[in-house]
Formats: sequence, C-alpha cells, structure tokens
Amino acid sequence: MADHGAMSLSTHDADLFEAARGRLEAIAYRLLGSAGDAEDAVQDAYLRWHAADRERIETPEAWLTKVLTNLCLNQLTSARARRETYVGQWLPEPVLAGDRMLGPADTVEQRESVSLAMLTLMERLSPNERVVYVLREAFGYPHREIAEILDLTESNCQQIYRRAKQHLTIDRPRTEVDAAAARKIVEEFLTAALSGDTEPLIRLLTDDAVGIADGGGRVRARRSLVVGALDLARYLSGVLRPTESKRTLVGGSLAFHAAVVNGGPAVLVEVEGRVYGVLGIEATPDGVAAIHIQVNPDKLERITRQWVASGPHPPLPVTW
Repeated sequence: MADHGAMSLSTHDADLFEAARGRLEAIAYRLLGSAGDAEDAVQDAYLRWHAADRERIETPEAWLTKVLTNLCLNQLTSARARRETYVGQWLPEPVLAGDRMLGPADTVEQRESVSLAMLTLMERLSPNERVVYVLREAFGYPHREIAEILDLTESNCQQIYRRAKQHLTIDRPRTEVDAAAARKIVEEFLTAALSGDTEPLIRLLTDDAVGIADGGGRVRARRSLVVGALDLARYLSGVLRPTESKRTLVGGSLAFHAAVVNGGPAVLVEVEGRVYGVLGIEATPDGVAAIHIQVNPDKLERITRQWVASGPHPPLPVTW
C-alpha cells in the first residue's frame, strides 16, 4: 500500500522548507555560479523533501543541506564536461545587491565568496573542493558536518579545504563598496572609457589588469582573455565606442547605469528596458584589476527582472 504520509506536505513541513529556501539558494548559487541552476537545484531538493519519509528525518536542516549539496555535486560534475564545449570564456551569472542568492554578507569571507572574481576562480576547483570551501568559508559549517555531507573523514575534509584555499589566493583585497561608492567608480570608469583616448583608462587600470567577456556563443564577445593595461584599455575603448552599426546591432541607444553587482561596482547597460550587458569592475586599492563583461542573454534574465522591478532608474548623464 502506498505511503500517503510521504506524499502530502503538512503546513509545518512546508514552512520548514520555506524557512531554509534562502540559505539553500545561497549555497547553490555559490556552488554553481548560476542563479537559474541554483533555483532548479533547490526545487529538486523540495521535491525530494516532499517525497521523503519526513518523520524519520531528525534534523531537517542537515538533511536538506546534504540533499542539495549532492544535487549540486552532480551538476558540477556534468558542468565540467559542458564547460569544455562552452563557446569562449565562462563567467558567472551576475546578481544585483539585495538578491537573496547572495546569502549572508556579514564577514569579508562571506562577501568575497560571492564576488564575480571568486566565482570565476572557483571554476578551477574540483566539485568536492568547491563544496568544502563554500560550506566552510561562507556558511561556517564545521568540518565534521561537511564530512558527513560528503561521506568523507574529517581529516580528509580539512585537507581538501587547505587545497581549495591554495587554489583561490586573491592577490589584492577588493575595495568594499556601497551604492554611492559604486556610482563614483562607474562614472570615473565610463568617463575614461568613452573619452576616445586610452590614456585616462590606462591610469585607472593596474598594469596586469585582465578583461574577460562571456557571450556564450549567443552574442559576439571576445573569446580570449585581454591581459595588461594597454591592451585592455584599447579593447574597452573599442567595445564601448558608439557607432551607428552598434546602435543598429543592439536595437536602440544604450543607457548606462551604476549598480552594485555581486558586492562590487558594475556598469549596467540597458537597451529598451532590458539589461544588455553587465561590466563588473574589480576595484582594488591599486586600481581596477579586472573587468568581467557578461553579455550572454541567458545569464541576464534574472538581473533584468530585478532591475525592472526595482525601477525606474534614471541613466547616468552619458551620451552614447
């Protein structure tokens, strides 16, 4: 006979899951670098919760974290294969300040773990390294609990964590920003980038600054890294220089906005109420160390919805 108790969800069990949803989404986003994939993973975890014999689950939070983590591990393993066929550079899906995907932001480590630079770097990690690093660094899970989630020994878990940290050393501390600081950085950057002269832009960049663009094969974007202040300044000037053919290509005139994206300053490029591109500016005390350019439309759907919902947004006084 079928177990009907496992099929219907009581209000209490539904509330338990909803209380955990924000944390689960924040874990999944850090593990997958995609808000869309994170939502799907959390929805799969919900279906497992719905079908489970919940009376046997002693600590729902631990059970849900384990189920979600395993779903993400499966995704990460298949994503590695998919990334090999990904067109051009891969960058994470950008999310606006205030999005619950960003999760806890009380400590420097928590904020750093969701920066565009760190999410991009985390692609270097093995799936297990990424899980251990995220659960420990961003959510403060003790190694004992992470070991239980991954079916490993505690000492093995600690070794994996040390290895992950070695892979993820960031050379310079990021500059922490609020909306006002982000606007100042973005205005300075755009003034230099649209001046028609590379010199002001070179002065803003660190000598070893890097540019990465993700078009995902959907939109034309450079497929290799741009390295060094001079080459990056030339590249950015070329990309942002207004021309009639570009206006025709994007289907209108561009409006530029300053935003806080993944905790850092960003230029948000809007065309007819749609986010056409996000340029994440990695600001450090030494200057701008990297520009992450996301123009893959698949990765701009969520940020467009949020941007429109939180509007209207008067554009920056920049003519394009």
